Amino acid sequence: MKFNLLGQFTIETAEGNLSFLPKSKISQILAVLLVQNGETVGVDTLIEELWGENVPRSALTTLQTYVYHARKMFAEIPEGRGLLLTRPSGYAMDVADEAIDVKVFERLVCLARQRLHAGQPEAAIESIEQAVDLWQGPVLAGMALGRVLDAHITYITEFKFSATELWVAASRRLGRDREVVPRLRLLVAENPLNESLHAQLIRSLHRCGRRAEALAAYRNLWRILDRELGVEPAPELQLLQHELLATAGRHAPPRVAL
Repeated sequence: MKFNLLGQFTIETAEGNLSFLPKSKISQILAVLLVQNGETVGVDTLIEELWGENVPRSALTTLQTYVYHARKMFAEIPEGRGLLLTRPSGYAMDVADEAIDVKVFERLVCLARQRLHAGQPEAAIESIEQAVDLWQGPVLAGMALGRVLDAHITYITEFKFSATELWVAASRRLGRDREVVPRLRLLVAENPLNESLHAQLIRSLHRCGRRAEALAAYRNLWRILDRELGVEPAPELQLLQHELLATAGRHAPPRVAL
């Protein structure tokens, strides 16, 4: 049995049957338990996810009813029996991490980071591409989300961003700056205050021989920071600009006296 959360919430059986979980509080409970697979999730945490600050008096009884129906659903699938556990302070899912796409994604990204640090950029890119291929849309697309799941989704989304940064770093290490530039432009547009991304874009443009575009990218960063925060780019970025200007000056054609 496999659980897919990177897109619509689905359960895939050993026979290959795919079930889409409807938008319901049972789905919310299962999603919380799966992103914390193997850990005991307290009753209070599940109640907060389901009702937030508007907790009904019957919350505990209703939660137990939802868990009962979830168990009943799993009981209809041979490999699903015994996956949902009751523990003294809450509930847990007992599933192999390899059966949960989010957990596989996290493992592959961590592996990519290890490979890059070990000087294996090609292998790092392979792991990242396998990780990104798992995504079928926004995490738990279409589901109702409480504060607990929302926090987990923020974490997973940040993890995906770090995967993209690893891909960029590995590609640049292999000298593939031309392939990197379009991705960096998109990342800069989505994260306009991230100076590290701007710096990588500027360096990649420069390494491609596109100095004018690199300088324009620096000016764009300067305008964004000045408008949004009233600050200048970090000192290392200012130094990078000076290096670009110096390089441009060395390669500039000689002036003709008039």
